[in-house]
Amino acid sequence: MAVLTRILPPTRLERDLAIQCVLSAFATGSFLTGTAVFFTQVVGLSGAQVGLGMSVAAGVSLALSIPLGRLADVVGAKPLWVVTSLIEAALYFLWPLIGTFGTFVLMLAVLASVETAARSAREVYRIAVFPREVRVRAMAYMRAARNVGYTLGAGAGGVALGIGSREAIIAVPLLTGGLLVLNAAMISFLPAVDRPARSSGRTEETGPAALRNPGFVVLSACNGVLGSNQVLLNVVVPLWLVERTDVPHVLLAWLFGTNTVLAVALQVKASRGSETVPGALRAVRWSGWAFVVSCAVLAVTHETIGWVSIVLIWIGHVTITGAELWQSAAGWGLVAELSDHRRLGDYQGVWGMGHQVESIVFPALFTYLALEWGATGWAVIAAIAVAAAVISHPAARAAERHLDRVGAPVGA
Repeated sequence: MAVLTRILPPTRLERDLAIQCVLSAFATGSFLTGTAVFFTQVVGLSGAQVGLGMSVAAGVSLALSIPLGRLADVVGAKPLWVVTSLIEAALYFLWPLIGTFGTFVLMLAVLASVETAARSAREVYRIAVFPREVRVRAMAYMRAARNVGYTLGAGAGGVALGIGSREAIIAVPLLTGGLLVLNAAMISFLPAVDRPARSSGRTEETGPAALRNPGFVVLSACNGVLGSNQVLLNVVVPLWLVERTDVPHVLLAWLFGTNTVLAVALQVKASRGSETVPGALRAVRWSGWAFVVSCAVLAVTHETIGWVSIVLIWIGHVTITGAELWQSAAGWGLVAELSDHRRLGDYQGVWGMGHQVESIVFPALFTYLALEWGATGWAVIAAIAVAAAVISHPAARAAERHLDRVGAPVGA
């Protein structure tokens, strides 16, 4: 019982949201595991067409990030979260009907837009529903829960792939849709939160737009750069391992398993102290240092052999996981403390753009730098992370000064 007390969130609301995270991540994780197989074998697309469709969807999501974030301020975070979750479920039910490249791109773009709106609404809700002293801790528990959900979902998707029949693969998006319906129902029972007053629309009541806070805009970009640890974990390191080292490919499974275990076990601990701006900036520095250590360790594995390579790559993966945990904690603290709480959805839209730019730019850039430039490329990657960590500090101070000038209820 004492062990469960240490693992489980301490309040009912935190536990409810953690369970919701497990369910949501289980749903999407099951589909993501078999995405490539579904699109190629069921829809009948080529790999190039799948990649192009995903790029188009990412571009649409980026373009709509701010207006979809503002929608949460207009209609309320919880209602928008429920509605978008239901729409998302309906779209997954429709996936087996997609049969052409055009409808595939359209579906992917619509789904990406709905997911963007749902993500903004979810983050606004989480900031609004918790008092500032427990926000970061609650979000850490939820992130750990999402990792559990993704792992379970990957297992379910893996079963379908193991069966291999067309019917089993088609069942995956249907399972995802069904779970997302349950997810929407669970969200509907969560406590309501107030939304900003919009009666007159005057600036003094609603606050100026997030884009008029240059420090926050720069900070969102820096957070996106530091968030590229996911690109290293999921794209660059696997390619580097396969193409530039003598390490057995089976090690990849152990690396991903290590990342998941560490994310579940240590995310809450890594988030401690990030409830304030100084504490969050401290986590930014730790994330930057972990990024540098990881790049330095991984760079030398091109020259090592055998067990030395295995150990070094494992260490590099552990340190980049550390960068992930600290960056996540820093992001939660900074966005909660440096958003104008009269326009949380608007600020979430801007914050989300940093993540979206990261997913568009860094997979190609970091892969090129590491695989084509070798050790020099890894040094450039580390320098990019250091620059983002350094710039985050004056950007955060500028964002604070802006909020003071406009009379925002900081960290309300």
